[in-house]
Amino acid sequence: MAFNRISDLGDLTGKTAVVRVDLNVPMVGGVVTDDTRLQAVKPTVDAIAAAGGRTVLLAHFGRPKGKVEPEMSLKPVVPALAQVLGRAVGFYGLCEEKGSEDVIVIENTRFHPGEETNDPTLAADFAALGDVYVNDAFSAAHRAHASTEGIAKLLPSAAGETMGAELEALENALGTPKKPVVAVVGGAKVSSKLAVLENLVQQVDHLIIGGGMANTFLFAQGIDIGASLCEKDLKDTALVILDKAEKSGCVVHLPSDVVVAREFKAHAENQVKPASEVADGEMILDAGPATVEMLSEVLKNCKTLVWNGPMGAFEMEPFDMATVALAKAAAALSDAGALLTVAGGGDTVAALAHAGVKDSFTHISTAGGAFLEWMEGKELPGVAALEK
Repeated sequence: MAFNRISDLGDLTGKTAVVRVDLNVPMVGGVVTDDTRLQAVKPTVDAIAAAGGRTVLLAHFGRPKGKVEPEMSLKPVVPALAQVLGRAVGFYGLCEEKGSEDVIVIENTRFHPGEETNDPTLAADFAALGDVYVNDAFSAAHRAHASTEGIAKLLPSAAGETMGAELEALENALGTPKKPVVAVVGGAKVSSKLAVLENLVQQVDHLIIGGGMANTFLFAQGIDIGASLCEKDLKDTALVILDKAEKSGCVVHLPSDVVVAREFKAHAENQVKPASEVADGEMILDAGPATVEMLSEVLKNCKTLVWNGPMGAFEMEPFDMATVALAKAAAALSDAGALLTVAGGGDTVAALAHAGVKDSFTHISTAGGAFLEWMEGKELPGVAALEK
């Protein structure tokens, strides 16, 4: 996909860029506890400043549903943002007279009922704040809102630095990837990732299914999974996906051996056994070592990896083994330049951090819903609006 970048907007001297960003940061007692998303704003603000421009930031916080909810104000975020940016940052309501700061934050866009309905009048109000528009919030790009899609129709528009890097990484992962491509899809439920699986079997060469959803596929193939988490009503759906994969030439990998326990808790008494030998009352809580060894070989024979979801109950030791081991195998290949690695989704980011390999992956997306919809093959309105 060809999309505009900040450099395509030309000289911004004397101009103001309206920038959609993600300031949805965790806070405790009015203090930001993780500034990762604030750090992601800095490259774009710096690029606009280098081009001579000022910046007005649009962002939402929480789900106020079109009403003013004081506890969801962006005001408490401003001091932390100013510290990260190393610049004075002003804070104003949409219609307030603005000051002379180089960076301005506008109050929560979702305080306006027209934001989520993509109201053209609100989009025009946002557009009136500046001369050009920059979207740097991939996490909100799957929503056709006034601040993500409506405004882009009214001003010269471009992707911000963080958004641009994200789009390039995603294009390299599934758009025009180096083959063979392998996808890891894990998590508890097949139902939450049906569209992802249906799209991926037509896009990738290898599909690794882990976590609770692997149990549903094992069950669909007639394997007794004991007391394991399983969506038995999706048996036929799982078989359809496996059939689609076969017709598309996609090899689906399920656990050949598993770690089972009779209690769902950390350090529960457990054992490794073939996936076909799970007894009544036993729960599959992780993939086994033989599976990890086999999957590590699959990774070695691929050029591109897309990862979403853990291989087991990674929050509880020792049922994090498969997730950690496979993540480390991927990271080693990524560090060696042999595998392009792109991962996304909340659980995935947490799992890779737990494995200590976040810095080794080529790209990690913190965008949950947008990343999933991209994996589903859907057009993202906030991205489509930036196309040349």
